[in-house]
Amino acid sequence: MGHRPYSKFDSIPTGHASERLTEGCLVLEGGAFRGLYTQGIVDTLMLLDINFSCVVGVSAGALTGMGYVSGQVGRAARINIGYRHDSRYIGWRAFLNSRSMLDVGFLLEDRGILEPFDWERFNRPEQRFLAVATNCRTGAATFFEKGSCSDINQAVRASASMPYTTPMVMVDGEPYLDGACSNRIPYDWALEQGYDKIVVIRTRDLSYRKADKDVKLAEVMYRGYPELVDNLATAGERYNFQCDEIERLHGEGRIFRIAPSEPVAISNMEGDVERLGDLYWLGVYDCFENLDALRAYLDA
Repeated sequence: MGHRPYSKFDSIPTGHASERLTEGCLVLEGGAFRGLYTQGIVDTLMLLDINFSCVVGVSAGALTGMGYVSGQVGRAARINIGYRHDSRYIGWRAFLNSRSMLDVGFLLEDRGILEPFDWERFNRPEQRFLAVATNCRTGAATFFEKGSCSDINQAVRASASMPYTTPMVMVDGEPYLDGACSNRIPYDWALEQGYDKIVVIRTRDLSYRKADKDVKLAEVMYRGYPELVDNLATAGERYNFQCDEIERLHGEGRIFRIAPSEPVAISNMEGDVERLGDLYWLGVYDCFENLDALRAYLDA
Protein backbone atom coordinates (compact mmCIF):
# COMPACT_ATOMS: atom_id res chain seq x y z
CA MET A 1 0.00 0.00 0.00
CA GLY A 2 1.32 3.44 -0.90
CA HIS A 3 1.64 6.35 1.49
CA ARG A 4 -0.20 9.62 1.10
CA PRO A 5 2.03 12.62 0.44
CA TYR A 6 2.12 15.44 2.95
CA SER A 7 -0.92 17.65 2.34
CA LYS A 8 0.94 20.94 2.84
CA PHE A 9 4.14 19.96 1.05
CA ASP A 10 3.89 22.84 -1.44
CA SER A 11 3.62 25.33 1.43
CA ILE A 12 7.15 24.63 2.68
CA PRO A 13 9.11 27.77 1.76
CA THR A 14 11.81 27.87 -0.89
CA GLY A 15 14.67 30.21 -1.69
CA HIS A 16 18.21 30.96 -0.62
CA ALA A 17 19.52 32.83 2.39
CA SER A 18 21.53 35.97 1.89
CA GLU A 19 25.26 35.88 2.52
CA ARG A 20 25.07 38.51 5.27
CA LEU A 21 26.14 36.97 8.58
CA THR A 22 24.92 37.65 12.11
CA GLU A 23 27.72 37.36 14.64
CA GLY A 24 27.06 34.56 17.12
CA CYS A 25 26.77 30.81 17.55
CA LEU A 26 23.66 28.74 16.81
CA VAL A 27 23.51 25.50 18.85
CA LEU A 28 21.20 22.76 17.53
CA GLU A 29 20.01 19.86 19.66
CA GLY A 30 19.43 16.49 17.98
CA GLY A 31 16.42 14.22 18.25
CA ALA A 32 15.95 12.23 15.01
CA PHE A 33 12.68 13.37 13.36
CA ARG A 34 12.15 15.95 16.09
CA GLY A 35 14.62 17.85 13.93
CA LEU A 36 11.65 18.95 11.81
CA TYR A 37 10.98 21.46 14.59
CA THR A 38 14.48 22.88 14.21
CA GLN A 39 14.10 22.97 10.45
CA GLY A 40 11.03 25.17 10.82
CA ILE A 41 13.04 27.56 12.97
CA VAL A 42 16.16 27.75 10.78
CA ASP A 43 14.09 28.23 7.61
CA THR A 44 12.38 31.15 9.30
CA LEU A 45 15.71 32.58 10.44
CA MET A 46 17.05 32.41 6.89
CA LEU A 47 13.97 34.15 5.51
CA LEU A 48 14.40 36.85 8.17
CA ASP A 49 18.06 37.30 7.17
CA ILE A 50 19.42 35.96 10.48
CA ASN A 51 22.36 33.79 9.44
CA PHE A 52 24.66 33.05 12.35
CA SER A 53 28.39 33.08 11.76
CA CYS A 54 28.85 29.77 13.60
CA VAL A 55 26.64 26.67 13.77
CA VAL A 56 27.27 23.62 15.94
CA GLY A 57 24.88 20.68 15.75
CA VAL A 58 24.39 17.23 17.19
CA SER A 59 22.90 14.32 15.23
CA ALA A 60 19.72 15.62 13.53
CA GLY A 61 20.90 19.08 14.59
CA ALA A 62 24.07 18.60 12.55
CA LEU A 63 22.06 17.56 9.50
CA THR A 64 19.76 20.57 9.92
CA GLY A 65 22.76 22.83 10.46
CA MET A 66 24.23 21.76 7.15
CA GLY A 67 21.11 22.97 5.35
CA TYR A 68 21.23 26.25 7.26
CA VAL A 69 24.86 26.86 6.31
CA SER A 70 24.15 25.91 2.68
CA GLY A 71 21.44 28.58 2.72
CA GLN A 72 18.82 26.32 1.14
CA VAL A 73 15.45 27.31 2.59
CA GLY A 74 13.07 24.37 3.03
CA ARG A 75 15.34 21.71 1.55
CA ALA A 76 15.82 19.71 4.75
CA ALA A 77 12.09 19.64 5.51
CA ARG A 78 11.13 18.71 1.97
CA ILE A 79 13.61 15.84 1.92
CA ASN A 80 12.78 14.48 5.37
CA ILE A 81 9.03 14.61 4.71
CA GLY A 82 9.07 13.84 1.01
CA TYR A 83 11.44 10.87 1.27
CA ARG A 84 10.22 9.53 4.61
CA HIS A 85 8.76 6.41 2.98
CA ASP A 86 11.47 5.95 0.35
CA SER A 87 13.25 2.71 1.24
CA ARG A 88 16.54 4.15 0.02
CA TYR A 89 16.34 6.53 2.99
CA ILE A 90 14.50 4.42 5.56
CA GLY A 91 13.85 0.76 4.86
CA TRP A 92 15.27 -2.31 3.22
CA ARG A 93 17.29 -0.57 0.51
CA ALA A 94 18.81 1.71 3.13
CA PHE A 95 19.86 -1.37 5.09
CA LEU A 96 21.39 -3.03 2.03
CA ASN A 97 23.45 0.09 1.34
CA SER A 98 24.48 1.11 4.85
CA ARG A 99 23.71 -1.80 7.20
CA SER A 100 21.25 0.51 8.90
CA MET A 101 17.50 0.96 8.45
CA LEU A 102 18.16 4.72 8.20
CA ASP A 103 20.77 5.73 5.63
CA VAL A 104 22.02 9.21 6.46
CA GLY A 105 24.24 9.01 3.41
CA PHE A 106 21.13 9.21 1.24
CA LEU A 107 20.67 12.78 2.48
CA LEU A 108 24.33 13.75 2.29
CA GLU A 109 25.37 12.21 -1.01
CA ASP A 110 22.45 13.39 -3.18
CA ARG A 111 21.69 9.88 -4.41
CA GLY A 112 18.52 10.42 -6.41
CA ILE A 113 17.47 13.52 -4.46
CA LEU A 114 15.84 16.20 -6.58
CA GLU A 115 17.39 19.11 -4.65
CA PRO A 116 21.17 18.69 -4.72
CA PHE A 117 23.06 20.02 -1.73
CA ASP A 118 24.85 23.34 -2.34
CA TRP A 119 28.38 22.32 -1.38
CA GLU A 120 29.90 25.51 -2.80
CA ARG A 121 27.82 27.69 -0.48
CA PHE A 122 28.29 25.33 2.46
CA ASN A 123 32.08 25.33 2.12
CA ARG A 124 32.60 29.08 2.08
CA PRO A 125 35.02 29.87 4.91
CA GLU A 126 33.17 32.87 6.36
CA GLN A 127 30.60 30.71 8.21
CA ARG A 128 31.75 28.05 10.68
CA PHE A 129 30.03 24.67 10.95
CA LEU A 130 30.77 21.91 13.44
CA ALA A 131 29.23 18.48 13.96
CA VAL A 132 29.53 16.70 17.29
CA ALA A 133 30.15 12.94 17.37
CA THR A 134 31.10 10.58 20.19
CA ASN A 135 34.40 8.71 20.08
CA CYS A 136 33.34 5.20 21.08
CA ARG A 137 36.81 4.30 22.34
CA THR A 138 37.26 7.29 24.67
CA GLY A 139 33.63 8.32 25.22
CA ALA A 140 34.59 11.93 24.50
CA ALA A 141 32.70 14.40 22.34
CA THR A 142 34.61 15.31 19.20
CA PHE A 143 33.88 18.58 17.41
CA PHE A 144 34.48 18.19 13.68
CA GLU A 145 34.73 21.49 11.84
CA LYS A 146 34.33 21.94 8.12
CA GLY A 147 37.54 23.08 6.52
CA SER A 148 39.58 21.45 9.28
CA CYS A 149 38.51 17.81 9.50
CA SER A 150 39.33 15.36 6.74
CA ASP A 151 35.72 14.60 5.75
CA ILE A 152 32.86 16.66 7.16
CA ASN A 153 30.36 14.49 5.32
CA GLN A 154 31.59 11.40 7.17
CA ALA A 155 31.69 13.33 10.45
CA VAL A 156 28.04 14.34 10.11
CA ARG A 157 27.13 10.75 9.29
CA ALA A 158 28.89 9.73 12.52
CA SER A 159 27.11 12.46 14.48
CA ALA A 160 23.73 11.14 13.31
CA SER A 161 24.44 7.42 13.84
CA MET A 162 22.06 6.44 16.64
CA PRO A 163 23.30 3.84 19.13
CA TYR A 164 21.71 0.38 19.01
CA THR A 165 20.19 0.95 15.57
CA THR A 166 23.07 2.08 13.36
CA PRO A 167 26.66 0.84 13.05
CA MET A 168 29.66 2.82 14.23
CA VAL A 169 31.17 5.14 11.64
CA MET A 170 34.93 5.30 11.18
CA VAL A 171 36.45 8.77 10.95
CA ASP A 172 40.23 9.03 10.67
CA GLY A 173 40.58 5.48 11.96
CA GLU A 174 38.45 6.00 15.07
CA PRO A 175 34.94 4.57 15.71
CA TYR A 176 32.16 7.12 16.30
CA LEU A 177 28.47 7.21 17.13
CA ASP A 178 25.80 9.83 17.79
CA GLY A 179 27.12 13.00 19.39
CA ALA A 180 24.20 12.83 21.82
CA CYS A 181 25.97 9.97 23.61
CA SER A 182 28.45 12.50 25.00
CA ASN A 183 27.05 16.04 24.56
CA ARG A 184 23.41 16.48 23.58
CA ILE A 185 23.30 20.29 23.62
CA PRO A 186 26.82 21.75 23.22
CA TYR A 187 26.13 25.25 24.54
CA ASP A 188 29.21 24.77 26.76
CA TRP A 189 31.45 24.62 23.69
CA ALA A 190 30.04 27.94 22.45
CA LEU A 191 30.68 29.51 25.87
CA GLU A 192 34.24 28.17 25.93
CA GLN A 193 34.82 29.62 22.45
CA GLY A 194 33.94 33.04 23.82
CA TYR A 195 30.85 33.79 21.76
CA ASP A 196 28.89 36.74 23.16
CA LYS A 197 25.68 35.73 21.42
CA ILE A 198 24.61 32.09 21.71
CA VAL A 199 21.22 30.85 20.52
CA VAL A 200 20.17 27.33 21.52
CA ILE A 201 17.39 25.51 19.68
CA ARG A 202 15.86 22.69 21.73
CA THR A 203 13.73 19.83 20.38
CA ARG A 204 12.00 19.06 23.69
CA ASP A 205 9.62 21.28 25.61
CA LEU A 206 10.93 22.98 28.74
CA SER A 207 9.31 20.54 31.16
CA TYR A 208 10.90 17.45 29.62
CA ARG A 209 13.52 15.56 31.61
CA LYS A 210 15.13 12.28 30.67
CA ALA A 211 15.36 9.12 32.80
CA ASP A 212 18.49 6.96 32.81
CA LYS A 213 18.03 3.73 30.91
CA ASP A 214 19.02 0.17 31.66
CA VAL A 215 22.30 -0.42 29.84
CA LYS A 216 22.31 -4.22 29.79
CA LEU A 217 21.93 -4.14 26.01
CA ALA A 218 24.74 -1.60 25.72
CA GLU A 219 26.99 -3.79 27.85
CA VAL A 220 26.46 -6.61 25.35
CA MET A 221 26.56 -4.60 22.11
CA TYR A 222 29.46 -2.37 23.14
CA ARG A 223 31.37 -4.65 25.50
CA GLY A 224 34.65 -3.55 23.94
CA TYR A 225 33.84 0.12 24.58
CA PRO A 226 33.42 0.65 28.33
CA GLU A 227 33.63 4.45 28.12
CA LEU A 228 30.74 4.50 25.67
CA VAL A 229 28.69 2.23 27.96
CA ASP A 230 29.36 4.57 30.88
CA ASN A 231 28.11 7.50 28.79
CA LEU A 232 24.92 5.69 27.89
CA ALA A 233 24.36 4.77 31.55
CA THR A 234 24.48 8.42 32.68
CA ALA A 235 22.88 10.02 29.61
CA GLY A 236 19.71 11.10 31.42
CA GLU A 237 21.49 12.70 34.36
CA ARG A 238 23.85 14.67 32.11
CA TYR A 239 21.05 15.77 29.80
CA ASN A 240 18.92 17.01 32.68
CA PHE A 241 21.87 19.00 34.02
CA GLN A 242 22.25 20.64 30.59
CA CYS A 243 18.54 21.51 30.50
CA ASP A 244 18.76 23.16 33.92
CA GLU A 245 21.92 25.07 32.99
CA ILE A 246 20.41 26.33 29.75
CA GLU A 247 17.45 27.72 31.66
CA ARG A 248 19.73 29.38 34.21
CA LEU A 249 21.87 30.97 31.48
CA HIS A 250 18.79 32.01 29.50
CA GLY A 251 17.40 33.69 32.63
CA GLU A 252 20.69 35.54 33.11
CA GLY A 253 20.68 36.74 29.50
CA ARG A 254 23.92 34.94 28.67
CA ILE A 255 22.28 32.75 26.03
CA PHE A 256 18.94 32.75 24.22
CA ARG A 257 16.88 29.59 24.09
CA ILE A 258 13.95 28.55 21.89
CA ALA A 259 12.09 25.34 22.77
CA PRO A 260 8.86 23.71 21.56
CA SER A 261 5.85 25.53 23.01
CA GLU A 262 4.08 22.20 23.46
CA PRO A 263 5.27 18.65 24.15
CA VAL A 264 6.71 16.85 21.13
CA ALA A 265 5.05 13.48 20.91
CA ILE A 266 6.50 12.00 17.72
CA SER A 267 8.74 8.93 17.71
CA ASN A 268 12.37 8.86 16.60
CA MET A 269 11.30 7.15 13.38
CA GLU A 270 7.89 8.82 12.99
CA GLY A 271 6.11 7.70 9.84
CA ASP A 272 3.09 10.02 9.87
CA VAL A 273 4.10 12.82 7.50
CA GLU A 274 1.19 15.01 8.66
CA ARG A 275 2.57 14.95 12.21
CA LEU A 276 6.06 15.69 10.89
CA GLY A 277 4.68 18.61 8.93
CA ASP A 278 2.82 19.91 11.98
CA LEU A 279 6.09 19.85 13.92
CA TYR A 280 7.82 21.85 11.19
CA TRP A 281 5.12 24.54 11.35
CA LEU A 282 5.32 24.57 15.15
CA GLY A 283 8.97 25.55 14.69
CA VAL A 284 7.97 28.34 12.33
CA TYR A 285 5.33 29.56 14.79
CA ASP A 286 7.67 29.44 17.79
CA CYS A 287 10.37 31.31 15.90
CA PHE A 288 7.99 34.19 15.19
CA GLU A 289 6.70 34.11 18.79
CA ASN A 290 10.29 34.53 20.05
CA LEU A 291 11.41 36.94 17.34
CA ASP A 292 11.14 40.23 19.23
CA ALA A 293 12.94 38.82 22.27
CA LEU A 294 15.60 37.25 20.04
CA ARG A 295 16.28 40.51 18.24
CA ALA A 296 16.48 42.36 21.56
CA TYR A 297 19.01 39.78 22.79
CA LEU A 298 21.12 40.07 19.62
CA ASP A 299 21.05 43.87 19.71
CA ALA A 300 21.89 44.20 23.41
